[in-house]
Amino acid sequence: MRTDFSHLSPYCMSVDTVSCVRCLVWPPKAADWPTRHRNYGWPESATLDLVVSNGCDVVGLEHFLCKKHKLFNKYHWRLSFSRAEIVLINSWMPVQQIVYHMLRYFVKTERLTDCADNSGAHTLSNFHIKTLMLWTCEVKPRSWWTENVNLVRICVELLNTLSVWLRDIRCPHYFVSNCNLIDNSFNVRSAACKLMSIDEIYLSTWFVNNYIKQCAQLCPPNISQLFNDVDTSMKLQNAASEIVHWRVNNSLHDKLFVVQLMDFGFLMTISVLSLTRRSYVYWVNELTKIDSRLSIYFAAITLLHIAHIMTRKGFSDELKDILEAVLGPNFNSRCSMLSLHETEPITSELVALLQSCAIERLTTYRRSMAREFGQILTTDYEALYAYKRGNYQRCLQLSTENVHSLLAADDMVVIGILVPEIIQLLDDDIVSLTALIQIVDPRLCCKYDVHNTGVITQLTLLLYLMTQCQLKLYHPATSIAQTLQFINLTQRRYPPERTLIQLTLKIIERKARAAIYRNDIYSIHG
Repeated sequence: MRTDFSHLSPYCMSVDTVSCVRCLVWPPKAADWPTRHRNYGWPESATLDLVVSNGCDVVGLEHFLCKKHKLFNKYHWRLSFSRAEIVLINSWMPVQQIVYHMLRYFVKTERLTDCADNSGAHTLSNFHIKTLMLWTCEVKPRSWWTENVNLVRICVELLNTLSVWLRDIRCPHYFVSNCNLIDNSFNVRSAACKLMSIDEIYLSTWFVNNYIKQCAQLCPPNISQLFNDVDTSMKLQNAASEIVHWRVNNSLHDKLFVVQLMDFGFLMTISVLSLTRRSYVYWVNELTKIDSRLSIYFAAITLLHIAHIMTRKGFSDELKDILEAVLGPNFNSRCSMLSLHETEPITSELVALLQSCAIERLTTYRRSMAREFGQILTTDYEALYAYKRGNYQRCLQLSTENVHSLLAADDMVVIGILVPEIIQLLDDDIVSLTALIQIVDPRLCCKYDVHNTGVITQLTLLLYLMTQCQLKLYHPATSIAQTLQFINLTQRRYPPERTLIQLTLKIIERKARAAIYRNDIYSIHG
């Protein structure tokens, strides 16, 4: 089943979804996989143990031979080893992962996974390529991959092996013995002939024209133009080296982009979908396997989500269960002074406590990321919460320090504030502004992109806090005038279509000018 999520996020357009049931034990159908003889020690015993301990899934998909039968189409289920495959692929050496990517790209681009005559015959899929790679990793020694590495040579040999499989109508399942992934219903003859005819010269030329040159189009013009003349191996090597050099220099920027996508993804997951104790524990466990910092951020947003729900619906046993999962043993001790089922002021007290706990985690998350990204990530949430609690001097200190750093930064973290979890931390002026924007375009409340009109940068938010604190603390006109210069510099950094950024800056620009004017009038008539 294909599900459309484009209304939730521009970077998640559509995904294939399928019903599944988690099987916590290794299935009997694959009982001999963990113990079968392996000549070259892959997978290693620790990897084997991890795969088996993860079990498998039973998915609601019919066998390809049963697609025309309505009964099977509705009730047929089969084993899925996707969890095992992820563990095994993550254990591959870089050269193996690169070869896998090259094979998939070649087969897909050459449309070997399509049925050319529209006859409805079954064809190759990425699963067949994955199966080929898994078997090859097991039956080939490590030296085959690492000695005199030639990616094209490896790909040619694997494509030729795939051709033999197609010709013999044989593709053995990697986990289940006596299971063939190809039968007579497959349209394999033309694909087998094409794959067998491939040699190193052909494949080298193909990758230069269809892959490397395509990648080069993503580079600056001075690099992409180098591929207009690559008639010698030296010219090609020099041009490819420039791509590598450019990518290395931009790796920090790309990683920051991925981090922001994850931040937005967690915001949307928690804000739009219902959260339970069980789903929270599942997400935290899975994220911890990737990076423990992600689970810290997820916990923080969960606390803000609960705080928001409490302000609308009060406290409930379901929310209490989630809080116990988030805060652990600290939950009862930190809330022992609160009677959780009584008056509204008590609820407000708990909301403030949850917001404070969330900010602690968000600040920890930001600081841990700052060790990788330098000046890019700062204590913006800490400054925001200090402002909300009325600690304007602390907020001004944090904002001023970070503004001076961010003014010189090339990359800028953006914050999606058009969700209730973040809106609750903002003051009335920003809340009113976000409400007006959502009235104009309601889709922005659940649509995020680093270039979207519904996000602001850390610099914009900190300038807003800095200006507001200076006004509330009655700073002199000279200090506010300096901040006004920062505002004007920032306004020129962003195009008019960055709506929320420009409107936020316009608000504080007008406030700063009004304060300076009042100070000037006072000094004249003072």
